[in-house]
Amino acid sequence: MSEQPTPAATAHITAPYGPLADALKTAAFGTVCATAPAQHGVLIEADDTGLTLRTHDWETAVSITVPTATVTRTGASLLPLDQLTKSLKAMVAGETKATAARTTVTLAGDLLATDDLTVPLAALPVGEFTPARKPAPVAAHLDAQELYRQLQRVTPATCTDDTLPTLAAVQMTLEGRTLTLAATDRYRFAVADVPATPNPDHPATTPEQTLTTLIPASVLTRISTYLKTCTGPVGIAYGNPELTLNMGDTTLTIQPREGTPPGYAALFPTTADTSLTLDRPTAQKALKKCAALIAASGERGSPVTLRWDENGTLTLAPRIGEPDDLARIKGMPLTFATLTGPTPTDRELHTNPAFLKDALAAFDGADTLTLHLRDPKEGSTSLPPLLLTTNPHPTGGDYRHLLMPVRVS
Repeated sequence: MSEQPTPAATAHITAPYGPLADALKTAAFGTVCATAPAQHGVLIEADDTGLTLRTHDWETAVSITVPTATVTRTGASLLPLDQLTKSLKAMVAGETKATAARTTVTLAGDLLATDDLTVPLAALPVGEFTPARKPAPVAAHLDAQELYRQLQRVTPATCTDDTLPTLAAVQMTLEGRTLTLAATDRYRFAVADVPATPNPDHPATTPEQTLTTLIPASVLTRISTYLKTCTGPVGIAYGNPELTLNMGDTTLTIQPREGTPPGYAALFPTTADTSLTLDRPTAQKALKKCAALIAASGERGSPVTLRWDENGTLTLAPRIGEPDDLARIKGMPLTFATLTGPTPTDRELHTNPAFLKDALAAFDGADTLTLHLRDPKEGSTSLPPLLLTTNPHPTGGDYRHLLMPVRVS
């Protein structure tokens, strides 16, 4: 007697359209890199604990429970996520947003229904879906909004060149009560600290223990849209090698990048020869004008120049035109106050305007930031990087941004 095949779709559930559609939107994070048809699908598990949706594309795995759903028959169904999402949206077309959100949706195996319509979906064999491994134990908890804020600061500093995978990622290091995020594209380095509450039952969350991994910036950018609206704590777990983020009903497991990221501790100075406080809105306005002038000149790729004029005023100017023109350009004054050290009136600092724009934007919410400068080493003509911090001192504070100066002839 031949063995009978397992039914492709056996889960029976009912749920309001709104929460179910939101859950499917989150589940889509786990299908972006899928290649096999089964991994383009969403595994719908209905059991005694409720409804769970699972996706896994080998880079990101998502598991999300839907508390508002009711299981009418236990089982599992594997359905194409795109078809399910679009069909659901079509079945509430023409309704107001409020009416659509509370519309009852019924799924009986591969049959999708509302009070108005019933349509079959192209179910896939459940056994073809490859689930993710069980996540590691939570090592610490983080505030979701603080994690989101700091990720927004560091991810712009990652490399966009796919041939440099270790630079197209964010290093996430948990040490004691701090999660440190670090990113670089070789021309700038952004480092942010997120307060963490260690799990006392985890064996590797003492100050002497360090947990670290390298997470693709593309994945972090995608899941930031979910973090933006997340209000509760986030549990972070370091597996072998996956990183897992637990957020209420949602669990995201991410495959890290292989390789060793550049070390940054030695790059960030602990002292400065000159430190000054800049008014951020004024600096942003000056940069916008300089960038527009560079675009108007047609000299795209030209840097902007920080210099002190003969009166000791710090200015920002575009570096455009012929050599004779450069001496005639007068920059826009920046509002600043010197904290420590001399005013280096004999120095010009050139930097990439796009990188400076990202750096200033990273201090969102602050009226001022601190610029730290170091003198060149004796006998050297190379200027050290510019350091921007939230703190009046080079060390401390929750965010540090290093900008490499641009060499000009």
